Order: sequence, then structure tokens, then C-alpha cells
Amino acid sequence: MPRNVDPVATRAAVAALADWLRDDTAAAPERAQLADAVRLTARTLAALAPGAAVEVRIPPFVAVQCIEGPRHTRGNPPNVVETDPRTWLQLAAGLLTVSDAGDAGRLSLSGSRATEIAASLPLVRLPE
Repeated sequence: MPRNVDPVATRAAVAALADWLRDDTAAAPERAQLADAVRLTARTLAALAPGAAVEVRIPPFVAVQCIEGPRHTRGNPPNVVETDPRTWLQLAAGLLTVSDAGDAGRLSLSGSRATEIAASLPLVRLPE
């Protein structure tokens, strides 16, 4: 893995939000804590599935390119995945599948290759 991806830090950042990820009535995390978990998991995805065929956007915190294939350089990318931070972290932790999130309208998938991120998820497992 690249130097900027630390699996221990990523796991810890997501685990710190476990209660909130499992229960939407739990207290929301601080913005900095949420941003850290989102950025670490997105960068982990980019490291595990290197490439530039799909852009994953988790506003307002991060966007990464991943999945092998042609690099996109101008305008809107043809394959985009976009979601909110909580949904992203639930996907990253295996609490939600790409299919279920898409069906529920919590995940926007555009382009023929957007669903390929599912093969790289989950990124971390939360303790029971």
C-alpha cells in the first residue's frame, strides 16, 4: 500500500464512529473526526483499486479516482459514484452494500463501470 494509506489508522477512524454508523439516532461525530474517517477510507479504496476509470465523490470531504482503465482528464468523468459521508462509511465498513445503497437512493452511480467499486468493499470490518 502507498505510504499515505495506514490500515491501522483507517480501521481506528472508522471504529470510532461505529455506534453512529450502526444507529442513526446515536450522536453524530465531530466534523473533523468524520472527515478523517471519510478521507482515510477513500484513499484506501484508491490504493486497493488503483486507476482512474471511476471517480468516487464523498462531498464535502474528498474525491478519489480508482479502478483500472482509461484516465479521465476533462469535463465530467463518465463513471462517477457519489454519496454522503455516513453512507460511504457504512459501505466501507460492510454495513451496507453498493446494491442496497443504490436501490435506496443513498448512492448515485453513473456510468457503466461505477458499480465496480463493490468488488473492493468493504475496506474495514467493525468489531461486533
